[in-house]
Amino acid sequence: MSPRIWLLHLSIYCLSIFEFRGIAVAETSSGQESIRIVQLIQGNQLRRMYPEALTGLIESVSTQTTLNVDPDPLVIESFDDPAIFKHPFIYVNYGDRQDWQLAESEKQALKRYIERGGFIFIDAGISASFLGNQTSRAQGQSFAEWRVRPNLAELFKEIVPETGFRPLPRSHGLFRSFHVGLPDSSVLPDTVREFVVNEKWPQGSYSAMGLEVEGRLAVLAMPIIAMGWGRNEVGRWTRSIGFRIRESAEGLSDRLSEAYASGEPFEVTREDGRTDIIYTQNEGMASWVQEAGGDWRVFQYHYSQEISDYAHVFYTQLGVNMFVYVFTQ
Repeated sequence: MSPRIWLLHLSIYCLSIFEFRGIAVAETSSGQESIRIVQLIQGNQLRRMYPEALTGLIESVSTQTTLNVDPDPLVIESFDDPAIFKHPFIYVNYGDRQDWQLAESEKQALKRYIERGGFIFIDAGISASFLGNQTSRAQGQSFAEWRVRPNLAELFKEIVPETGFRPLPRSHGLFRSFHVGLPDSSVLPDTVREFVVNEKWPQGSYSAMGLEVEGRLAVLAMPIIAMGWGRNEVGRWTRSIGFRIRESAEGLSDRLSEAYASGEPFEVTREDGRTDIIYTQNEGMASWVQEAGGDWRVFQYHYSQEISDYAHVFYTQLGVNMFVYVFTQ
């Protein structure tokens, strides 16, 4: 048995014996132990973001690994639902909750949940400032700003004041817990391959902010990745995905430095902590950037079936890595 497969079997055994520090593991109808994911959806479930996404990812996890995950997530409307203490993983798309001003009972429940070993993933929990305050804008944007949404940072500072969100380095184990590196990039058009491999998703990594408690990753926030998980009833991806690429050319920096932008400029935080300034022409659409190092580049948007399929494979790979990391860390 390979070390990876052995580790996955071991994770299931540990969940069974230690009950995930007080959080139980569910059983299927056949009596076989399984992991059930809790999904928070506040309000009308028919209006939730990417309705096929989580179940699609769970199917990929079950197909690619030996993790036994219940195919049906348990839906809750509030974090103070006592059912969360029976399950080790909560998934929530930021847009599936209308009000992130949590009641005190919810804050206390989340505090106990985290202390008992629970894990929370907040999809679209990172959003670039130029997208504005409308949640819907961040649902199709994977812009790699390394900053959790301010209201989430404030919320979890109340819940676990002794710690805070920190960037996950590109070398973090989450990005190589099962899949390592990017999918085969030879399928990408020449116009986007170099940027994707070297800048957008180097070594198969992604912008992510994590909150650690007692050395364990307890809360994870990323730009939207659920848009890459969903399939329809015939197995086709439910969404088309394009790439935003930074491009340059001789003399472009001089021209852009003198160009007029009809929209406001926005400061965004880079992985290294420095600041890029994003200029916009249309609201919520990045047009060009003055980078921290002094260079100027323009944003180009590329769409093709190859690009979309590649993005779906990568986002699914990233989701599978997250599941494996959480249950083997």
